[in-house]
Amino acid sequence: GCTGAPKRSPSQPTAPVVSPQAPKDIAAIPDAVPRAEPRSARGNPRFYEVLGKRYFVLPTAAGYVERGVASWYGPGFHTAQTSNGEPYNMYGMTAAHKTLPLPTYVQVTNLSNGRSVVLRVNDRGPFHDGRIIDLSYTAAAKLDILRAGTAFVEVRALTPEQAPAQTSTST
Repeated sequence: GCTGAPKRSPSQPTAPVVSPQAPKDIAAIPDAVPRAEPRSARGNPRFYEVLGKRYFVLPTAAGYVERGVASWYGPGFHTAQTSNGEPYNMYGMTAAHKTLPLPTYVQVTNLSNGRSVVLRVNDRGPFHDGRIIDLSYTAAAKLDILRAGTAFVEVRALTPEQAPAQTSTST
């Protein structure tokens, strides 16, 4: 469980690897759709420590907006257990965040190209200094950050009642 430190190791960008189960058209994978969900029984301690640093899980995602560097995680974590207990699917529309409650739906916008996706946060990370969110392989592909490994983004929490801001999602 996630009563202490999450089991996932510090994230680092990895080279794109397409496995045999990769969807034929990543661009066709739909964004996550915000819906009401209870807080996960796992992955939401009041605080936890990783690599000597303490993180406090937010009581709510309401009004959360942050700009910073996004990275992505893929093949090395595919099918591993996420902080809320679900298996990680690098082809899903998910993300890892250090302090947002699990699950939280977020709109992530690549500020260099305007591309935007809606993701479900179901994991903890990234635990690499200077990064605010770790994206699934598919989310990174849709935002066009696979090759670079990182990008400056805006992360905006969404509720089921909120529609994401209108931006380009083409790849």
